Amino acid sequence: MQFHIENMTCGGCVRSVTKAIQSVDPAAEVSADPETHKVEVRSAAPRERFSAALTEVGYAPA
Repeated sequence: MQFHIENMTCGGCVRSVTKAIQSVDPAAEVSADPETHKVEVRSAAPRERFSAALTEVGYAPA
């Protein structure tokens, strides 16, 4: 699944986003690009749980 996170702009943001995603599923594979603001997540967990975790840490997906 893919998310667009407008305020993810640097490596620190990528670390925070990755940590939030892996708090939902520690085995999730995360690929994030701060230049395009896109995050690709490979996991069986529901999208809504990732969206909630990202919103909670200040990176609400668009």
